[in-house]
Amino acid sequence: MSAAAQLTQDYARCEAITRREAANFYYGIRLLPRERRHAMSAVYAFARRIDDIGDGDLPAEEKLRLLDVEGLALRDLEGGHVPQLESHDPVLAALADARSHFLLPDGALGELIEGVRMDVQGVSYESFDELVLYCRRVAGAIGRVCLAIFGLRDEGGGFAHAEALADDLGIALQITNILRDVREDAENGRVYLPAEDLRRFALLEGPDGEDQAATAARLAALARAASSPTLREEHAEELEKVAALVRFEAARGREWFARGLTLGPLLDRRSAACLLAMAGIYRRLLDRIERDPLGAFATRMSLPAHEKALVAARGMLGGGV
Repeated sequence: MSAAAQLTQDYARCEAITRREAANFYYGIRLLPRERRHAMSAVYAFARRIDDIGDGDLPAEEKLRLLDVEGLALRDLEGGHVPQLESHDPVLAALADARSHFLLPDGALGELIEGVRMDVQGVSYESFDELVLYCRRVAGAIGRVCLAIFGLRDEGGGFAHAEALADDLGIALQITNILRDVREDAENGRVYLPAEDLRRFALLEGPDGEDQAATAARLAALARAASSPTLREEHAEELEKVAALVRFEAARGREWFARGLTLGPLLDRRSAACLLAMAGIYRRLLDRIERDPLGAFATRMSLPAHEKALVAARGMLGGGV
């Protein structure tokens, strides 16, 4: 097989991963020209690999080892060296080619690895500022990589400002993810909601609260109660506190979206369409969570395919989100 044919297969593999695992993003990515679409798919496929390590069933020590392996391969790639692997890696090969066409920022995907390392180590968050650091690593960094692939209307100036907006938008998307996945995360022993906010709404007691496992167990139990008409009535007082907390965090997410979406006018038409489609789907999801916080707490919310397609079409036509 020729090198060109192999690279075509590599990108096809990355696009298949993106289409299967990230439907929300794929609605936007497919609006890009071919070369940019390929690069975005390579970035997503690598990010998906890192997330899968963090979310897998392996012992924590093995997850950390695998993250180290991926980190070393990434540093080799960013240094212009081909990682020494036993077999061909289509994701790394596609990512290396994407780097040859676009100035992907060194270290950004490494930040993603550090964010997932926080997950594996069971880091919890006392304050919203601490959560923002995590969000910048796992999502803001991806926003900055995407910006390097997008085309700016004015390539000569304002890149630092655009990069900050891309970072803000990544944080908005991650806040939405956290609110969408509260029950699933709690059932897996994870709590991303800041302890100070849990205390603010009387869902956590004492200045030191309780350990993350205990907090996760309590939230998981309340999520099960929210999905049962009988239990919902029995736990009505606590669930109203949960609803108030979710609305509070959703309002924060809207503020980050408001800042991040000002990136759109700085991008060329196709890039702006991609951004508006991806962000628009998540913005609508956040709206739905805010309208029905207990429904979101009880089950993982999503938008129907026809609504995602409508948002993508509006993005291509330059409509708002």
